[in-house]
Amino acid sequence: MRQYLDFEKPVAELENKIVELRQMAKDGEGINIAEEIGRLSEKADKQLRAAYAKLTPWQKVQVARHAQRPKALDYIRDLLTDYTPLAGDRLGHEDLAVIGGLARFRGTSVVVIGTERGFDMESRLKHNFGMPKPEGYRKAQRLVALAARFGLPVLTFIDTSGAWPGIDAEQRGQAEAIARSTDAFLRAPVPVIATIIGEGGSGGAVALGAGDRVMMLEHSIYSVIAPESAASILMRDPKQANQLAEALKLTAQDLLNLKLIDRVIAEPLGGAQRFPQEAIAAVGDAIAAELPDLEALDPAALVLRRREKFLAMGRDAL
Repeated sequence: MRQYLDFEKPVAELENKIVELRQMAKDGEGINIAEEIGRLSEKADKQLRAAYAKLTPWQKVQVARHAQRPKALDYIRDLLTDYTPLAGDRLGHEDLAVIGGLARFRGTSVVVIGTERGFDMESRLKHNFGMPKPEGYRKAQRLVALAARFGLPVLTFIDTSGAWPGIDAEQRGQAEAIARSTDAFLRAPVPVIATIIGEGGSGGAVALGAGDRVMMLEHSIYSVIAPESAASILMRDPKQANQLAEALKLTAQDLLNLKLIDRVIAEPLGGAQRFPQEAIAAVGDAIAAELPDLEALDPAALVLRRREKFLAMGRDAL
């Protein structure tokens, strides 16, 4: 069943009515309500279009976190072929919040890395709700090193509220693992394309996002801190998260204007959760458009350009 967000309730009422009418037509012989269904469908489409044309930053946060948005494993399944998952950090642990391995993208051999949230309670627990522990970031480092050794481009699909904040992660060196993962991406002598497909939370996302091209889906978010956390710290009231969402400039459109990302990928009307296949295909087309130019550069030029890109962010902000 489709899940609706609060601001989608008027659309939900209309679409539920359409479902009821179709059921009536199915159960009752000779009943023709096609005209009424058409009228309601047109009205629902207009309301949905109007709602998504003026989303607030807080509403975009809700869309980015929608439980039915396609996850990293969906992108891997639909965009890649010959996927061979690789497990473990080779230091003692396996973290299923970070997934990755070898694959082919439209005929090109690549290394793929993603943060996986899961789609139901069982899979969310299995993947720790997409919040990596140190071994997840060390697995990412191992995969980047593999890509560098064999000259393979790296594709990342990021959807995480942030790194796991538990004491067990701190004991195993969470901050160090995030820093070294970020460094590994910055130094990789191969093309790196990072895509925010849902929520890009804090260093937990940056650790996989230091790429030559950083792209975001239209209704995804990318922020140094979650709006609720920022509201708790700054205003002592997590209920003020909607105000902080605007102040944080976390939408794809804000970040493109600030030159912190490189491309915004349009989503189907109503968000990626309504038409997952269309959203996934749009991401694939964006990757295909960016990859050839990066593959044409020699390794030293790639590393230098990537370094200058991220240094420029700090210089421009100052």
